[in-house]
Amino acid sequence: MAAADLLRGFSPERMEVERKAGGDPVTEADRAVDDLLRRTLVRGEEGWLSEETRDDGTRLSRRRVWVVDPLDGTREFVAGIPEWCVSIALVEDGTPVAGGTCNPVTGETFLGDRESGVRENGSAVRVSSRAELAGALVLASRSETARGEWDRFRHAPFQVRPTGSVAYKMSLVAAGRADATFTLVPKHEWDVAAGVALVTAAGGTVRRIDGSALAFNRPDASLPGLLAANAVLADRLQEFLRGAAG
Repeated sequence: MAAADLLRGFSPERMEVERKAGGDPVTEADRAVDDLLRRTLVRGEEGWLSEETRDDGTRLSRRRVWVVDPLDGTREFVAGIPEWCVSIALVEDGTPVAGGTCNPVTGETFLGDRESGVRENGSAVRVSSRAELAGALVLASRSETARGEWDRFRHAPFQVRPTGSVAYKMSLVAAGRADATFTLVPKHEWDVAAGVALVTAAGGTVRRIDGSALAFNRPDASLPGLLAANAVLADRLQEFLRGAAG
């Protein structure tokens, strides 16, 4: 992947880190990959939504839209934690139909679509078949965990592992290397579109924790908490989370 090759040329310890209005970090690597992907991917009347490109709203009139986070997990990238990735999704009529993520540090590439399934570094993979919460491996947001938001699950029946990028976490779920992941705070479409495409193509489901419909390429690109797993485990996790909230 050309984006991975480009990122290998950047050294986080020698880069200047800027802060966006909300405090999130951004680097020259984020912007360079954003520019490369936009020039490479967009064709004809396709739309574009990226964390690092100002959204002018023209995407809303397009059936096919590329939804991209050029570097999902910038905090981990800057800190030298190998839990970040390039995240790319193709959305058609509001549904992520194909997606790919690439972690240049670990050498992991996940590619998938609804017709051909998902491959990790060329090998076919599927979501875990685990049906019970007991012993399930659930990937948690490293940031949410650091803020204490996962403390309530300290005695849950499942195992919790803090991990960086949400797109990377969802890729691991799609590959069956973790059983589930869920988010406690809102995410943006560019954070999760590729992960949604991968998990669903791998036989899993991604849903809002509150049960409301999941749709992409909307005027407001933010999404409330999401849950990704196989359908049976997702039902059990959703029920567990309702109880935990009560």
